[in-house]
Amino acid sequence: MPLLSWLIALTLAYLIGGIPFGFAIAKAITGEDVRASGSGSTGATNVVRKAGLAAGLATYALDMAKGAAALWIAGRVIGPEARHALGAAGLAAVLGHMFPAYLGFRGGKGVATGVGVFLTLAPFATLLSLATWGVTFALTHTVSLGSLLGVVVLPIGVWASEGWWLNKPNEAWLPTLVWSIVIGLIIIVRHSSNLQRLRQGTEAAFGQGRLRPTPRDS
Repeated sequence: MPLLSWLIALTLAYLIGGIPFGFAIAKAITGEDVRASGSGSTGATNVVRKAGLAAGLATYALDMAKGAAALWIAGRVIGPEARHALGAAGLAAVLGHMFPAYLGFRGGKGVATGVGVFLTLAPFATLLSLATWGVTFALTHTVSLGSLLGVVVLPIGVWASEGWWLNKPNEAWLPTLVWSIVIGLIIIVRHSSNLQRLRQGTEAAFGQGRLRPTPRDS
């Protein structure tokens, strides 16, 4: 595969992933920077806190769509059979969401964009991951815990649904498994503050978080 095709695909994926839908929606509704309150993220949960449920749902849908769009465009540039390259494009889209050049590299945590990526690469495994999120949220009302458990379940779902019982060749599913682990680990690291609060028992359930100024990361 030509290096130029890789560079084009990864650059486009990053730029698409970085489109700051949450920031734009919250700004249009409130006139304020959503990153200045709550978790400091541009993701759907923080948008809900700042601008309401409808705005948060729209943010989630659009962030998910840009992950899928980045993969679709990458597939046209490098070919849909290049599974490793598509996974790399998925990573670029997630990193674009987390560190968008449009907003000084301060964005979200990558969950919804990752969902869009893996709905394209491994639909059944992603639905299993979303179901895990749904059950966890229903039981605990804690978005971050559901997201983290969903990330953990995703590679298991990829292994089970894409390769194990279907007896597919390794090259058809192993790259997706590898990228689900890599992207998942990055998302987990991005949730390090949530993990700390979960360990301390101080992570707020959905609807309990208060809007507050959020200092920039040191």
